[in-house]
Amino acid sequence: MHLIIAEKHIAAKRIAAILASEKIKQVRVSGVDTYEYESEEGKKVFIGLSGHIVKLDFPKAYNNWQKVEANELIGAEIITASTQVKIVSALKKLGKEATKVTIATDYDREGELIGAEALDIIKQVNPDVVFDRVHYSAITPKAIDAAFSNPTNVDFNLADAGHSRQVIDLVWGASLTRYISLAAGRLGKMFLSVGRVQSPTLALIVEREKEREAFIPRPYWELSAMLKSKNGEEFKVEHRTKRFWEKAEVDAAMDKISIGDNATVTELTTSEKTDKPPTPFNTTEFISAASSIGFTAANAMRIAETLYTNGFISYPRTDNTVYPDTIDLRAQIEIFKTGAFKQYALKLLEKKELVPTKGKKETTDHPPIFPASLAKKSEMNEQEWKLYEMVVRRFFATFADPAIWETIRSKYDIKGEEFKANGARLVEPGWRWYYHYNAPEDRLLPKMEEADVHSVLKIDVEAKETQPPGRYGQGRLIKIMEELGLGTKATRHDIISKLYSRAYVHGNPLQPTKTAVAVVDTLEKFAPTISKPDMTSKLEADMDRIAEGDIPEDEVLNESREMLELVFDELGKNKDDISESLRAGLREDKIIGVCSECGSNLMVMRSKRGGRFIGCEGYPDCTFSLPLPKMGQVIVTDKLCEDHGLYHIRIINAGKRPWNLGCPECNFIEWQKTQEEEKQKQKEQSSDKEKPKTLNDISGIGKVTAEKLADAGICSVDELCEADALELAKATSIPVKKIKTWQSDIV
Repeated sequence: MHLIIAEKHIAAKRIAAILASEKIKQVRVSGVDTYEYESEEGKKVFIGLSGHIVKLDFPKAYNNWQKVEANELIGAEIITASTQVKIVSALKKLGKEATKVTIATDYDREGELIGAEALDIIKQVNPDVVFDRVHYSAITPKAIDAAFSNPTNVDFNLADAGHSRQVIDLVWGASLTRYISLAAGRLGKMFLSVGRVQSPTLALIVEREKEREAFIPRPYWELSAMLKSKNGEEFKVEHRTKRFWEKAEVDAAMDKISIGDNATVTELTTSEKTDKPPTPFNTTEFISAASSIGFTAANAMRIAETLYTNGFISYPRTDNTVYPDTIDLRAQIEIFKTGAFKQYALKLLEKKELVPTKGKKETTDHPPIFPASLAKKSEMNEQEWKLYEMVVRRFFATFADPAIWETIRSKYDIKGEEFKANGARLVEPGWRWYYHYNAPEDRLLPKMEEADVHSVLKIDVEAKETQPPGRYGQGRLIKIMEELGLGTKATRHDIISKLYSRAYVHGNPLQPTKTAVAVVDTLEKFAPTISKPDMTSKLEADMDRIAEGDIPEDEVLNESREMLELVFDELGKNKDDISESLRAGLREDKIIGVCSECGSNLMVMRSKRGGRFIGCEGYPDCTFSLPLPKMGQVIVTDKLCEDHGLYHIRIINAGKRPWNLGCPECNFIEWQKTQEEEKQKQKEQSSDKEKPKTLNDISGIGKVTAEKLADAGICSVDELCEADALELAKATSIPVKKIKTWQSDIV
């Protein structure tokens, strides 16, 4: 039996369907779906994993944070534990029967490690099994047939590189997280996460925020005029001095000109600008482009993975920006001669020669991201189609001609003051016809010639201030991480997601919380190695050398442990200062504002029962408080409520969209209002119900019973309602319970 192992279930199913000459049979093994068919060589069975089916961990003895010092984890034994018991069981069962195993996981560092992990499990029950490896960059018939026709060997060096990353990240992350969390007194779900890649990335965000806070705006003025051409067209011109830094200077220029003055064209230059086509998508460029149309990095990669496993695009984790010679690019475009992109494909196919653009990075593992097959919009959800369309259009654009712009630069004299205006018009769309994202708009000027005279309709002076540097968007941050060697194409988006889940950042562009600032400040002051990219990029380079077979894995692991020992030496010298620094910084992240009743700080607090609320530091003299939701992490933003002087808050729950609660006092007032409205509504509904008018209207009171009640002195509904049920029961022999039921019906 030939066992083929894919990285995911859907990939196994698709590959089996592609390779089978007949219908595949679904068979359940140890609770896991497998796919099989008979071939000339015998039975072939396909199984999909779930990514990593084992994980690295420390022995249970190291789990107690209070008893085991953080630095003891540096040299601790590392064990392997199963995370997918059913899949491991199925692998062992199938592995015993297998005469051959083919690893068909994704071809990158992680994929090679995932395949090697599965192979190790099979070798436990079948040590002599024969195995090989197949590489593919798209799950399409052509790519899969080619891969299985040319099997190769498992690259254990590449797998070791992936394994070394797991070990290093576990040891660094677990030991430093434990140390910093204990120092800050933040345990349980509120622990402070520290990581080899995560912390330098967070430091970049905090550093940018500090630049913004330290920024001192400088006032300036802009002078512009609205002109009217001979043909009656209106257009705007700006003073040659882009920014007036002195108010007196702009006032002096204003004093010279007035509405109704002539504006004479003194210079007119027309030229042509060539706008080159974009380069092919690699992972970083793809995430950046997806970010510009509203996708988070993690969501873009999640959807890209779905498109890949369904055979619609090529492998989305790649550094390559040069199409390899092995791809028949014309044939790839011909796929789209029908369907939604027909007109674009046919236009490109008119070219005698298809010459794509090339980026600066060229690798041999995977090609740039390109559309692998034709898809219909009905086959996808809205987000999937949006990204698929972007990949198709980018692919087409790399073969297209440059876009040509006609540019016009003009200058005008108004009473000795020089003004200018620039215009641009797209005359040849070129690649922008295929790839329309973020296209600049035409800036049209009226037709004119030098010495033409226009009239001044309006003069405008606008007071402005210089702006601080912008926060990083996710796409921009990933580019910087790539430049600094932080993480890999496969991990950078996960690092950013982790910063959100740890409540270190919020919003997009990314804004750090006070907690993030406290952690980074402490690390930079007492253990700067953790917050700088140098150490991380050095280890990344060493892992690349493992993959290339230049150095053994153990050498890099030992080096990383030595580096971490030095970090703990730094931490140990400043233990008390670290604790004080963290606790002071974390306290700031709990301040919501100032109490309107006593002027003390309003803080996020916890009750004796563990519930949380916003309370006043002036307690017990001041008892002002506001409620908070029971679940989720509270993020204090920098947006201030003008009515109550309190910072808006955001609630973060794992796996859910952030809840922008806004001003907690406004929210509470609105909640109270809603509650009152609901009570009033219920009261009105209750009063609207028709009450019984006679005894016979009450359910269960017949004519005989009504006569008994009348004999007992009850002759109306109101009298029955007000009667003593016990006394009435004695007088009429009617059970007390029944009388009370009638009375409640009346009410």
